[in-house]
Amino acid sequence: MISEMIKRRRKEKGYTLSELSRKTGVSKSYLSYLERNMKKNPSIDVVKRIFLTLDLPLSPLLHHERIVEDLPKQQQQS
Repeated sequence: MISEMIKRRRKEKGYTLSELSRKTGVSKSYLSYLERNMKKNPSIDVVKRIFLTLDLPLSPLLHHERIVEDLPKQQQQS
């Protein structure tokens, strides 16, 4: 799960939420929501910035993006 990957790598790198926010330009509260899996459909662009900053592979994002694109429009909106 993306949220777990972000939180685990942030801690491995020794970053606080504030530091990661500063490095990515993503608000601390948004990062917190992502890590707690409270943000169900985060922007791929935002998550990409986080992944690049944390040196995480982008392949999980590409897989996730394909899954979302393959869902019928009605499911994507719920």
